[in-house]
Amino acid sequence: MFLPMLVAAGALVVAKDARSWWDVVVLGAGVVAALVAFVRWAAGDVLRVALPCLLVATAVWPFSVLVIGGSAAFFALSCVGSFVIPQLPRHRSLAAFALTAYVAAVGATKLLGAHDDFSGVLIQYVLVPTGVTAALIGLRFPNKRFYDVVTELEEAREREAELAVIRERVRFASDLHDIQGHTLHVVKLKTALAQKLVANDTERAKQELREIHALVSDTITQTKELAYAQRRLNLSAELENARNLFEAAGIQVRVNREADVDPAAGELLGQVLRETTTNILRHAQATWVRITLSESSITIVNDGAPQAPLPELRGLAALEQRVAAEGGELTVRQDGGEFLTAAAFPHRR
Repeated sequence: MFLPMLVAAGALVVAKDARSWWDVVVLGAGVVAALVAFVRWAAGDVLRVALPCLLVATAVWPFSVLVIGGSAAFFALSCVGSFVIPQLPRHRSLAAFALTAYVAAVGATKLLGAHDDFSGVLIQYVLVPTGVTAALIGLRFPNKRFYDVVTELEEAREREAELAVIRERVRFASDLHDIQGHTLHVVKLKTALAQKLVANDTERAKQELREIHALVSDTITQTKELAYAQRRLNLSAELENARNLFEAAGIQVRVNREADVDPAAGELLGQVLRETTTNILRHAQATWVRITLSESSITIVNDGAPQAPLPELRGLAALEQRVAAEGGELTVRQDGGEFLTAAAFPHRR
């Protein structure tokens, strides 16, 4: 947006002060130095071209004053200085003062030959160039701070986007664990059961193998749905699946529905039920399981919990974070041979 304005201002400077093509070349060099400094400042590496741009601009200003009698060529030096000085790592105030003094000193040399219009020369060659240079450099300091804040905000947004990607990957990994871990453990149990039945009850063994095939097919479908962000757990289906698995393992199941479950909480409650079912089948020697459902909570209690300290259950640990993110609370407790898993969303009651 500013580049066309700088080009137009530079063209006016050349048109005002140039008296010959040689003047156009010299003054044009100053304009080019200002434009190069601006472009590199916009790219964030103005210090790389700071020295050559400053050398050209500082040479053009005395040439304009002493050789061609022009008073507008300070434009190049003011622009280069305003882009470079605020970016210096240190001694910025000293550099700003030195540059402003240089502009004033070069303009003051014109006063040596001014006998008739001393005040006019003073204003045209000293006060205006010095004042404009000081103002441009002074304005660039708060402007630099503004751009620094904008840069920090952009970096913060980039970091937030990276964190969002990481959180999504963790969520995907957790869902994949829910699907694959649960299915593989059930397949393991059913395969072992089929092996025991194959010699004595062929039809029952075939039935178990058909269920294994159906379970694997369903898992493949769920994995595809997860990959395309279409997967949704159905609490009723998960409840029926848990009941069938427990009964197949010889575990008595009792389900108590105190109220219809809020659909908004149903998916997470279904995930808690699925993960808990897998943990019971894998870690406990349960003989009974009680499942209690309310409008916004689920509680699963089972016996056969080991007397050892509570094991690390990574699946439930990941679910605890997801439940907390939705304003709920996941409770896991082991006491007297019983294991309790409960999830509740108080704000949805």
